[in-house]
Amino acid sequence: MPAIRNLALLGFGNVGHTFVELMERKRGVLREQHGIEFRFTGVATRRLGWVADPLGLDSTALLRGHFPAAGYANVRDWIAAARANVVFETTSLNRHDGQPAVDHIRAALEYGAHAVSANKGPVVFAYEELRDLARARGRRFLFESAVMDGVPIFSTFAETLPAVEVRGFRGILNSTTNVIIEQMEAGATLEQAIGKAQELGVAETDPSDDIDGWDAAFKTIALSNVIMQGRLQPGDVRREGIRALTGEQVRAARASGHAYKLVCHARRQGNVILAGVGPERLPLSNPLAWISGASSAIDSDTDMFPGLVLTEVNGGLEATAYGLLADFIRVAHS
Repeated sequence: MPAIRNLALLGFGNVGHTFVELMERKRGVLREQHGIEFRFTGVATRRLGWVADPLGLDSTALLRGHFPAAGYANVRDWIAAARANVVFETTSLNRHDGQPAVDHIRAALEYGAHAVSANKGPVVFAYEELRDLARARGRRFLFESAVMDGVPIFSTFAETLPAVEVRGFRGILNSTTNVIIEQMEAGATLEQAIGKAQELGVAETDPSDDIDGWDAAFKTIALSNVIMQGRLQPGDVRREGIRALTGEQVRAARASGHAYKLVCHARRQGNVILAGVGPERLPLSNPLAWISGASSAIDSDTDMFPGLVLTEVNGGLEATAYGLLADFIRVAHS
């Protein structure tokens, strides 16, 4: 009989909710194919507080919004009360310092739990510290869902392509700007295109992180620091969003056989990694010009494979939740 893993979830928004649904749907597969049993023993949200029961919470009740009373004052007490083996961090990104997600991951590892994050903040602001802390505690810090939803980009380089040197990459990592630019190509102004993207549920109420390039820049930093062993911080990335683009520009580009895209790039030059994010006018002969809607792609230049491309077509919440599930399987077998 496999040991039961106690899972504690920080954040219960769209990603957390979809993750619990996916885990319940895959419960039989996890048991029969991977020898894994689990129960959710902790859920924490800004609105509901710190909820824990080491004997297990009712997932069906959680999905219906029925939470037990909160009874803990801070993350460390909550993790201990949940007796967590794995802590999942799914709270929103704080692009100023990555908090409180960095402290959440640190607390989980110091307690002795594995840490799995869909939040880019801990990877951008504290990757080396948290990686080394995980190693010292005999635990793992994984974050496949932080970039390109659940596409296995980090694990591809860490596990499938050992000893491959990544010299650089180019990609489209923010799908919201794809949708906005496509709306502008169809005749909308930037403001109208943002409104349409919000109606579709693609853009946030405050879309600044997307249209000003912050989301793409943070993903660029995460990839650079992990797969290229960089030490970039937000101020090291040249960042330009799409706010200055006009409908006339994008329609003229399309008419001439080009497409505007918000492109991320990084390249090693000696001991330095030069990275940036900005709108580019790509010829339609460039594969990145065809990345549309909720899709994303990254084209990596490596010493073994000079044009290794990973593409995700119309990713979403379930793909992000899958990245958390895949990381859970990895830590369960570690």
